[in-house]
Amino acid sequence: MSEIDTPTITDDTDTTLNMIAQGLAYGQRSPVLRSPRDARLAFEDVHFPSADDTPLERWFIPCAGSDKLIICAHPINFNRAGFPSHIEPWKSAFGPGNDYEIDFIPDYRILHDHGYNVLAYDFRNFGHSSAANGGLQSNNRFEARDVVGSLSYVQSRADLAGMTIGLFSRCMGANATFRAIAADPLLFADVRCLVAPLLLSADVALNCMLEGAGIADRAVEADRRLQQIIGISLSEASPVDWAPSVTLPTLTWGVRDDAITLPSDLEAIFDAIGTDEKSMFWGEGAKSRWDGYTSFQRNPDRALSWFEKFMK
Repeated sequence: MSEIDTPTITDDTDTTLNMIAQGLAYGQRSPVLRSPRDARLAFEDVHFPSADDTPLERWFIPCAGSDKLIICAHPINFNRAGFPSHIEPWKSAFGPGNDYEIDFIPDYRILHDHGYNVLAYDFRNFGHSSAANGGLQSNNRFEARDVVGSLSYVQSRADLAGMTIGLFSRCMGANATFRAIAADPLLFADVRCLVAPLLLSADVALNCMLEGAGIADRAVEADRRLQQIIGISLSEASPVDWAPSVTLPTLTWGVRDDAITLPSDLEAIFDAIGTDEKSMFWGEGAKSRWDGYTSFQRNPDRALSWFEKFMK
C-alpha cells in the first residue's frame, strides 16, 4: 500500500493504537488476592532468582509422601493466584466474557489432592515478583529466563532435585516455556511432560484486538509502534517457531469462540510441536477464553490423566 493509499490515522485511532502498543509492551501488574491458605493448603513462601537474577516470588505447596512435582506458570497480566477480572480496571482488560475472577487456588488443591507437590510462581513484572527490563514484557523472551529459573531452583533444593517433574504452563507461561526449551533443551531432559493450554501467537492476538477495535487495517502500524517500545516485532516471536524443539509429551486445549485469537493459530502451533506424544482438544461448552482457563477446575480428568501417564 502506498502512502497515498494509507488510511488516515484519526485522533481516536492514534489513541487506540498507542493504548494497544503500551498495553502489550508494559504488562499491567495485578494484585495477588488469594493464597493456598484459602484452600487450607500448607505452603511455603519462597523466592529465588531467574536466570538473569531477577528475584521471583513463588509458593511451594508440599504433598506429604509424594516425589512428584508440577511447576505452574501463569498467563500474561495474571499472577500465580489468578486474575481479579471481577473488579476494575482488570474487569475491562480482555473484553466481554473474560470479566469474571480467575482463581487458580482450586487448581492447586486438585493437583495436591491427586498426589502432586506444586510450585507456582509470578513472572517478572507480575504479581509480587520484581520489576525487570524497565517494566517491559515480551510474552516470551524475558519470561523464558523465569522458566529456566524455576527449574534451576528445583535442582538447587535437595528435597526437590530428585522429584519427577511435570509442567502446567498457560498462555504466556506456555509461550515462555516453548522458547526456553528451544534455547536450552538439555535443561528439560528430566521433565516428563507439559500441559500447555491456550497457546497463542502474539501477532494473531494483536490482529484480533485491532479487529475488535474496528481498525484491523492498522496491524503494521500497531506492530511498528510496539517495536519502537520493546525493539521486537511480534511477527518474529511465535511459538510456531519454537514448537519443533518441544519434544515433551504435550497436552493443549483451546476455545473455538476465543475473541483473543483464532482456532487456526492453536492448530498451527499444535501441528508444529516436535513429538508424536501430543494431544489437543476444544473446551466443551466454553464460550470465552476465561472458560478455557477455568476448564481444569470443572473437568480436570484429561490433564490429570496426562500427568499420571507420563509422570510414573
